[in-house]
Amino acid sequence: MRVARLQLHGFRCINEMSVDLHPGFNFLVGANGAGKTSVLEAVFLLSHGRSFRSGAREALLRRESTELGVFSTINHDDGRIARLGLGRAGTRWESRLDGQSVSLGQLIRECAVVCFEPGSHDLIAGAAEGRRQFLDWGVFHVEQDFLPAWRRYQRALKQRNSLLRSSAPLDEELFSPWELELARSGAAIDQWRKAYLDALLPFLREQSERLLPELGEVELRYRQGWPEGEDLASVLGSQRTRDQGRGHTGSGVHRADWTLSFSHAPRREHLSRGQEKLVALACVLAQAWLDASRRGEWPIVCLDDLASELDERHQAAVVDGLAATKAQLLITGTELPQPLRRLGAHVFHVEQGQLTPLL
Repeated sequence: MRVARLQLHGFRCINEMSVDLHPGFNFLVGANGAGKTSVLEAVFLLSHGRSFRSGAREALLRRESTELGVFSTINHDDGRIARLGLGRAGTRWESRLDGQSVSLGQLIRECAVVCFEPGSHDLIAGAAEGRRQFLDWGVFHVEQDFLPAWRRYQRALKQRNSLLRSSAPLDEELFSPWELELARSGAAIDQWRKAYLDALLPFLREQSERLLPELGEVELRYRQGWPEGEDLASVLGSQRTRDQGRGHTGSGVHRADWTLSFSHAPRREHLSRGQEKLVALACVLAQAWLDASRRGEWPIVCLDDLASELDERHQAAVVDGLAATKAQLLITGTELPQPLRRLGAHVFHVEQGQLTPLL
């Protein structure tokens, strides 16, 4: 899939912008603060329903603007064309697909974007929530029933937490229905996550060998969020008193996590900060390869500030690996990296939120 046209209105530092992108390599060059990352962020938003930057979606609204709009024409490999839009007027957000109002889930299913940016380092060194988001995005795009199950789980979790924080007694009749729902929907989510990580591992090994051969073979470890071999409903029942004291549910798929280890670096603490960035990049690229194998078309690949994050050898490894694919790439930087000069990337100059084609 490819972004053929991107239109932005009232987004971050961008007042109005419309740009036609090339199906291959697109490089956005400009000074810091010019709006390069905001372009990638807008494309990512259509695929994830959130920014890769910290903060709420309300922070995306341009200062002094009352409306925000992100619109894109997506060309699929099978010839299908989809028109996507996500906008905000006042406090109300609206998702549109081919001119029709749709749920956010329907919108983001239509567009797949993976992104490596300076904050991607947190995928390895940060909190478990970011790793769950990475994992669940991948599952969402291959399992049609994931989103309904996830919503049922979240509703049951909210209800149980509300009971824990109330003055209600720890009554079996009050808690049991929500704990059974957490167990049912959680079991499905857990199995999908495990299957996805199993499918991701071969692609992760390929990318790790390309980027970090000195670390040896990589392994993935998954922790489901409650003791292995035990029924979640039973675990939740036995933990009501403890959870009431804490005011939240301490076991379940919302507490899951996954980690990596290498034969020559079995603990995360053995990795340098630079290696952590490369491991995060390997995860992002592995997810792109897996998504392409499952969907039959490549996701859009965004690489923010590539030259600042990677040395030239690793830049070349990434660029050369993706050049052989049908992926569309959006890459940013303050100057054109040497590996992209060889490929003849299409260059856009970004200044004060405006894109101007150069090459």
